[in-house]
Amino acid sequence: MTLVLSAPGLAVADEVTGAKDTTYYISLGDSLASGYQPDVDKDTDVAYTDQLFAQLKQRTPGLKHIRLGCTAETTDSLINGGKCDYPHAKSQLDAALQAMAKDHGKVAYVTLSVGANDILLNCVSPAGTLDGACLNSKSQAMAKNLAQIAGTLRKAGTDNTQFVGSTYHNPFLGAWLQGAAGQQAAKESAPLVKAANTGIAQVYKSTGFKVADVAGAFSSDDFTTQVKVPGAGEVPANVAKICQLTWACTKKDPHPNADGHKVIAGAFAAVLAESDAPGGGASPTPSASGTPAPGKDTGANDPTTNGDLAETGASSSSPVLAGAGLAVVVAGTAAVYFARRRRTGEES
Repeated sequence: MTLVLSAPGLAVADEVTGAKDTTYYISLGDSLASGYQPDVDKDTDVAYTDQLFAQLKQRTPGLKHIRLGCTAETTDSLINGGKCDYPHAKSQLDAALQAMAKDHGKVAYVTLSVGANDILLNCVSPAGTLDGACLNSKSQAMAKNLAQIAGTLRKAGTDNTQFVGSTYHNPFLGAWLQGAAGQQAAKESAPLVKAANTGIAQVYKSTGFKVADVAGAFSSDDFTTQVKVPGAGEVPANVAKICQLTWACTKKDPHPNADGHKVIAGAFAAVLAESDAPGGGASPTPSASGTPAPGKDTGANDPTTNGDLAETGASSSSPVLAGAGLAVVVAGTAAVYFARRRRTGEES
């Protein structure tokens, strides 16, 4: 299902008083960027991109958000289109480049989270078996596409534009709660996700992007520290965080919840705080921790500069996997993947 984003055009800025002082934050990516939440089966305003924008706007009052994230986006569809429609643009990348050209020199920040779906939507069968040759091929194709995306965006920016891409958390750690077999699967997932994140980070760095260490923010490799979790007893810190910050332990869905998106926003903010950003002012810092209610749907996205939401996503029969990282766990001879299928007619 291709959904059209209703908007008169891209990056309409000059109608705002004091437009000469306006700068822009462009956010791109998959369901992490669009804020998909499984409890309401919609993109919402709890997305890390929205939370990061709120923080950045405090230091740069004239900042506007061009919100382009598309649930179920792959690196290929981000380049060529096919998942979501953008007014006057063939793809999410094209939409971003048009905005950057129109307001050249005024784009202060560009963030990107994409890559997980390349493997998950191609190399895992409905029965849960993994095609190893496909996995290897798609991983290489993903890296090539990601380099093209990041490199093209970087070239379109200026010395005043800060570019940040993210690694992914590991939702398969939630399998720890399923007993001995689940604990083994959780342990075996860690090196796979770490390898994928290492590759993603290397691509970003090679193209001039900084890297938001989302995996680190979720303590993805910390099996040593023990934390008490109500109803589960003592579990490793990484398991506790994946249960606290995603829907993996409650709905068996890999997407971050509102608190998870807050942590992701903090990982991006920490990277942006490492150097002076356009607009001056205090460095952005993560918001105070809390447990906000799940986000609300606020209507169709206008990818001009209003930061509203996109009713974008996969079809009702497609796995919702965009936030999963390399969500393939090899347990013995079987490959298991963490996927929640959106049900036709599901009520929010």
